[in-house]
Amino acid sequence: MIHREYGRTGKRVSAISFGGMRFPNVADEEAMAGLVLRAFEKGVNYFDTAPGYNQDKSEIIVGRAVLEMKRRGGAFFVSTKSGEEEGGKVRAELERSLRRLNVEAIDFYHCWCVMSMEDWALRKSKGAVAEIRKARDEGLIRHAVISTHLDGEDIGRVLEEGHFEGVTLGYSAINFPYRGAGIEAARRLGLGVAVMNPLGGGLIPKHARLGFIRRPEDPSAAVSALRFVLSTPGVTTALVGCSTPEQIDEAVSAADPFRPLGEADMADVRRGVEAQFDKLCTLCCYCDVCPEGIPIYQMMNAFNHLLLEGDDKNLKGQLKWHWGIEDVSGALAKCTRCGRCQAECTQHIPIVERIEEIVRRYQSP
Repeated sequence: MIHREYGRTGKRVSAISFGGMRFPNVADEEAMAGLVLRAFEKGVNYFDTAPGYNQDKSEIIVGRAVLEMKRRGGAFFVSTKSGEEEGGKVRAELERSLRRLNVEAIDFYHCWCVMSMEDWALRKSKGAVAEIRKARDEGLIRHAVISTHLDGEDIGRVLEEGHFEGVTLGYSAINFPYRGAGIEAARRLGLGVAVMNPLGGGLIPKHARLGFIRRPEDPSAAVSALRFVLSTPGVTTALVGCSTPEQIDEAVSAADPFRPLGEADMADVRRGVEAQFDKLCTLCCYCDVCPEGIPIYQMMNAFNHLLLEGDDKNLKGQLKWHWGIEDVSGALAKCTRCGRCQAECTQHIPIVERIEEIVRRYQSP
C-alpha cells in the first residue's frame, strides 16, 4: 500500500482509506469491527466515520476496532465529523465522538456536509467553525478539515479562507468535471484531499453500462475507477465504503501495488464519459443557466440514479442526502419549461422531459 502526505499536516495516509458507512450488520459489532481490522491488516491507516452512519453505530464499531489497533501497534488515523451549525452543539458532538472512538484526540475532524455557500455562512456565523478551531488549539482535534458537496469553484473559495488543512469531496470517473477545480485549489494551497464516492456512489461496479471505465489490465471497473481517482494530481486518498472482506481486498489491490494511469488512459476515460455515457448527466454544469435558479444539474445527476437503479428511492435519496434539496416540488414549481438549460447540455439530455418526470414522481403518493 502506498502512503501519501496529507497536505502539510505531516501525516502520511494510505492511498485507499476505509469509509465506515456501509457496515452490513450493525447488530454484530464484533464482526463489523473485524472489517475495519481487515483493512488495517491490508495496510489501510485512515478510517473515516461519522455520527449517524449505520443507525448511529458506525463510530461505536470503529471505536471497538481502535482498541484492537492500539493493542497491535502501528500508526493509524481516525476521521469523524460534525454537521452542526452552533458551536456548543459541535462541542457536545465532538466529546461524544471521542468517547465512542476510544481516542484522546480526533486526527481529522470535519466541518461536515457543507451543501451551499449559504450553509457555509451559517457554519461561520453560528460558531461551528470557531469551535472546531478552538478544539484544535486545545488538542482535542489534530487537524481541522471540511467535508462538502459544493461545486469545485465554491470549494476553492472556501479553502482560500484558510480555516482548514484539507477537504473531503465527492469525485469519480463519472463526475470529474464537477469538482476538478476544488481538487486543484487544494493542491495549489498545499491541502490534503480525501475523495468520497470514488466509485460513483456504487454505480460504477454495478452497471455494465459504465464498463468502458475498466482498463484492459485491471480485474474490474472498480479497480480502474480507483486508479483514475488516485492518478488525479492533488488527490491524497480514496475513501471506499466496504461491506465485505472481498471488497476490501479489491479496493486495496488498486493501490498495492499502485500503477498510475498515464495521461492517455486518463484522457480515454474522460472521452468515454463524454461519448459513451449516452444521455446520463456527467455534471459538466453547462446547464447551470436557469433564470429561476433551479438546481438543474443536481436534478439531472439524481436522475442518473433513477435510470440506472429504476426506482424512486434512489432518485429521492440523492436529491435529499447528496444534494440537500428538501423541497424538490417547490424548486421545480418555478420552472417555466423555457428550455434554456436543455439547449446548453453537451449530452443533449431531454432536461425538460426529465423535470416533468421528477415532478410526476414527487406528486405520486
